[in-house]
Amino acid sequence: MTQVLVIGSGFAGLWAALGAARRLDELAVPAGTVDITVLSPNPFHDIRVRNYEADLSACRIPLSDLLDPVGVQHVTAEVTAIDPDGRRVATRSGATYGYDRLVLASGSRVVKPDLPGLREFGFDVDTYEGAERLLQHLQGLAQGASVATVVVVGAGLTGIETACELPDRLRGLGLSPRVVLVDHHPFVGSDMGPSARPVIEEALSGNGVEVRTGVSVTEVGREVVTLSSGDQLEAATVVWCAGMRASPLTGQLPVARDRLGRVAVDDELRVVGVPAMFAAGDVAAARMDDEHLSVMSCQHGRPMGRYAGYNVISDLFGKPLLSLRIPWYVTVLDLGPAGAVYTEGWDRTVVSRGAAAKATKRAINTARIYPPLTKDRADLLAAAAPDLQDRP
Repeated sequence: MTQVLVIGSGFAGLWAALGAARRLDELAVPAGTVDITVLSPNPFHDIRVRNYEADLSACRIPLSDLLDPVGVQHVTAEVTAIDPDGRRVATRSGATYGYDRLVLASGSRVVKPDLPGLREFGFDVDTYEGAERLLQHLQGLAQGASVATVVVVGAGLTGIETACELPDRLRGLGLSPRVVLVDHHPFVGSDMGPSARPVIEEALSGNGVEVRTGVSVTEVGREVVTLSSGDQLEAATVVWCAGMRASPLTGQLPVARDRLGRVAVDDELRVVGVPAMFAAGDVAAARMDDEHLSVMSCQHGRPMGRYAGYNVISDLFGKPLLSLRIPWYVTVLDLGPAGAVYTEGWDRTVVSRGAAAKATKRAINTARIYPPLTKDRADLLAAAAPDLQDRP
């Protein structure tokens, strides 16, 4: 049997698997000819971009609900090594899996530097488990304190969304909140451009979030945070949101990587320089147009996955592959009680803000990025079509 492996079950990995199953169905490939197997550490598809929210009850979907109906296998395993010459991968348990084609979609992770105390006392919202750990910690604070100071490190998109959400979360736990957002850049939202920045700054101020820019964290203690300025903040909670990097599995490949650890792919999502391998999502640097590469977001990860799944099967059977280009780019940033800010274009021009943008953000977070939850084969295959959505 021909083996197609997909590493990862996030936005790119899930849709690569479903896209591959759809393409097999389109080509009327007889059952038992091609085996599609997903390898990932957890038996869930996590809606990772919602980890900053207080309620995570809808953010974890069993993979069995999504893969079993379309005949895709899942193995709960962490891949630790890739041998592109031997076309095999190895897992932490010691098991190995051969492949005829591979889709690498192992995602990204937050970068945590080797700062004193960070690994011991720091929190993050990078994973479902990390977000749950933070929730439990905050609930614990509420048992023995009346005031809670939280330092959020990194004023990028995740840091801003987390900081804007925290004051209400803390008040909901009966705590008097103090939230401090720290970033080494001279201003918040450095990637959002000059159009959106005043909206973000106004929202942070309105939400009662203090901002410390032009400084970095040098040490994290159990109840104190030291800044590069020499100032110390009394805080029992530090949430690290500074910087992302592609899965270290990209380092297993004999190719160059960009500053984010991503590998170059061609317009059909094939890894440049590595036969029989495709890549999608946060591990891949794909051209979205003639000037811009993909960003680490579900906005790009989901279509990249669908196209990689379609193409990996087409490649197996000598059929034409589809080129992926996405002619639009938007950003919708949740600003907590202040609503949201919606921008269009790579220069991030503000199109809407406040309640109107919040409605768009809510539609994205609760519907647009979800797979069908009906457990129905036809619904799942239909959703896996390599079609590009319009702007939200």
